[in-house]
Amino acid sequence: MAILALLLAFCASVIGGICGIGGGVIIKPVLDMIGFASVSVISFMSSCTVLSMSLYSVGRSISQKSRALEKGRSDVLAVSAALGGLLGNAIFQLIRSALRQDRLLGAAQALLLMVLVIGTLLYTLNKKKIVPRPVKSKSGCAVIGVLLGCASSFLGIGGGPFNLVVLHYFLGYESKQAVENSLYIILLSQIANLLLSLLTHAVPPFQPSALLLMIAGGVSGGIVGRAICRKLDNETVDKLFSILLLVIIALCVYNAAKYLHRI
Repeated sequence: MAILALLLAFCASVIGGICGIGGGVIIKPVLDMIGFASVSVISFMSSCTVLSMSLYSVGRSISQKSRALEKGRSDVLAVSAALGGLLGNAIFQLIRSALRQDRLLGAAQALLLMVLVIGTLLYTLNKKKIVPRPVKSKSGCAVIGVLLGCASSFLGIGGGPFNLVVLHYFLGYESKQAVENSLYIILLSQIANLLLSLLTHAVPPFQPSALLLMIAGGVSGGIVGRAICRKLDNETVDKLFSILLLVIIALCVYNAAKYLHRI
């Protein structure tokens, strides 16, 4: 099972590196589907894997002085996303305590993710007809960052596919620029998320060997995904992204039905 998690983390991170979604949006639904562990453990391991992948990708972008990362808006987005990550984690823990049933929480996560991904797919398919309305103020960027970080952290996916839609519409980023900024947002929000879990002793019991393998898969997948992304144009990235969204929607439908059936 641990080897399967390694392969999944690698493949998901390759795709995530290309599309700018971190890979957790693939890892978590698939692990949910196969019953790898409890909802809490899967969310934690998925977030750690995405953190490792985004750390490599963003580190490379910074070292190469990528123009995609603006010192103004990108930094505000990422820092506010970190605060949003803390908020999303707190909401997750609060709802988890209130429901006292991981299956119901898993169903809620799957349904919410499905709705967000359907909206993302509709936007992506009509992207050429939609005129972006870039937000210029730092306060506006901060609000956007908080919402993105909160949603991703609560869903336990590390980075949502909706990041790219928001970055395109509200900041006017093209696909590849949105990918790099999305990974930057994911990185800081997941660092904050992990620190909060450690400080509040909310880390669920997990298999260290499986997590290490997943992290190895995340980093290696990020290396491959970044290399592939550099060779693709914006239109190809959009097409791959749309196909991925259809797969995620199908996984969400299956997982929601599975969790609700077992309640």
